[in-house]
Amino acid sequence: MKSYIFKYLIALMLGLAHVTVQAENTPAVRLAFIGEMDSTAYLGVLQGLDEANLQGQFLGQRYELSAMSASDYSAAALSGMPAVIVAADEAGFLLRVGRENPGLPVFNVTLTDNDLRDRCLGNVLHVIPSDRMLADAEAQWRKKNPDVPAKARTWHHDFVKFAARDLNKRFKKAHETKMDDTAWAGWAAVKMVTDTIARENLTEPAALLDYLKTRLAFDGQKGSSMTFRPTGQLRQLVLLVHDDNIVAEAPVRGVAKPPTLDSLGIVDCPK
Repeated sequence: MKSYIFKYLIALMLGLAHVTVQAENTPAVRLAFIGEMDSTAYLGVLQGLDEANLQGQFLGQRYELSAMSASDYSAAALSGMPAVIVAADEAGFLLRVGRENPGLPVFNVTLTDNDLRDRCLGNVLHVIPSDRMLADAEAQWRKKNPDVPAKARTWHHDFVKFAARDLNKRFKKAHETKMDDTAWAGWAAVKMVTDTIARENLTEPAALLDYLKTRLAFDGQKGSSMTFRPTGQLRQLVLLVHDDNIVAEAPVRGVAKPPTLDSLGIVDCPK
């Protein structure tokens, strides 16, 4: 019996080693990041990439990141990549990247402008919630708690539900700082792309974009099935924070009618 177990363990170790070697020899899927490399959004992207490569060791997949500042950007630099994550300071730059790269998934992880969603640019996917979503979450909270102001947030370092605790711990251990809104958005963008590639074997940009817009169901450690609206906005739970403590989640129960993620923000493109 001991001999059988020993042989099984050796075979398992050799099998894992073989898969790891395969992953190392597999051409890497290259993702792009445009933004400042000292931002938490960039750290979130790195976290997502590290986790994807850890999983990729068992799936024969490997990922690399091409990072550039906005001043170094050119459409040619994105050639051959399945997606780009943009941590922009200005809406005009995000729109430029989207328009110059039709068919390429362009993830917005920093800008909350409502106008960007109203434009409904077909390849721009907004991971960060819009101003309208955040305002709706705060309005729902005030209806139930008029005497306690709370700020709507994408993420919080003390969020523990839905395996959020583990994500926060991994991020803090890796980067020695707390995960914030844009760090989560950067991580989520990479997670959506790499999980789709792993599950569906889609690396061609247009096919990947179509899947993300029409078939994606993403948890993101928020406990809900998140999908993209026609506006390109990711439907998602929003946290309400008072004195740096999470006091509620929106949609707020008993207030939101209907009590769905679509009670936050604009759902459809303007006619």
